[in-house]
Amino acid sequence: MNLKLIAPCGMNCGICLGFLRDKNKCLGCRGTDKNKPNGCRKCIIKNCEKLKRRGGKFCFVCEDSPCMRLKNLDKRYRTKYGMSMLENLANIKKYGIRKFVKNEESRWKCVHCGGTICVHRWVCLSCGKKRPKK
Repeated sequence: MNLKLIAPCGMNCGICLGFLRDKNKCLGCRGTDKNKPNGCRKCIIKNCEKLKRRGGKFCFVCEDSPCMRLKNLDKRYRTKYGMSMLENLANIKKYGIRKFVKNEESRWKCVHCGGTICVHRWVCLSCGKKRPKK
């Protein structure tokens, strides 16, 4: 996994279906907008003026964090996918980005083939094995 694949909101783009798919591969929130779904291109968090003004890489540097948009995104991901953006941001802040990425590598690694588990499908897109939800 790559440090640049961690979005300002704390999303690990390396486990996203858009990044893991073979066709029209998305390069993550910090990458080019080519091949991104419309919602990702127009993402309020990715395009946040406050974050840009502060020169921060992650939402936790903002005085308004967590904003309503981030709270709603976190709630949706916790409910649908068992993953928390706010928890990710707290871990990045506490342990640093390098340790966070190292932990993410093991957390989302397929035990069957070593591929990456997709957060949106809970399946390894390399071998097709499902990851049991925790």
